[in-house]
Amino acid sequence: MKSQILFLAAASLLLGACVAGPSGNPNPPQPAKSVDLDRYLGRWYEVARYDMRFEKGCEGVTAEYSKRPDGLIRVLNTCHQGAVDGPVKSSEGKAKVVDAATNAKLQVSFFGPFWGDYWVLDHAEDYSWSIVGEGSGRYLWLLSRERPTDADRPP
Repeated sequence: MKSQILFLAAASLLLGACVAGPSGNPNPPQPAKSVDLDRYLGRWYEVARYDMRFEKGCEGVTAEYSKRPDGLIRVLNTCHQGAVDGPVKSSEGKAKVVDAATNAKLQVSFFGPFWGDYWVLDHAEDYSWSIVGEGSGRYLWLLSRERPTDADRPP
């Protein structure tokens, strides 16, 4: 697990170097490989992220993905406010594949008709870790199938 976390930390630094100014990245990193959605579904634990306002104060973040009857993917994000044992905050959304050739580019919606990019930039062959972002480089998550400990988190 520690070697995977170190890899994820290094990858985040490399991907972070790709981020341009506020206008976004003119050459965003593209997904490295195809995604088997059936293997990607399930629970993911956030190991690290770029800080963003909608996750302010969140600890112990999880993302749960499952199939919906309408063909979309159910997204359930959960965190604990202020501390890993703080009050639970959840947000449910939906995702759709926008690149059927690889299944690596999706869009997600938590608010009605508004959709945002969700790209699986890379993942382990066994789907034990994943790097998720989008084209502008403003968002980045390092995810693991195993719950991280404080020792696993990048400095």
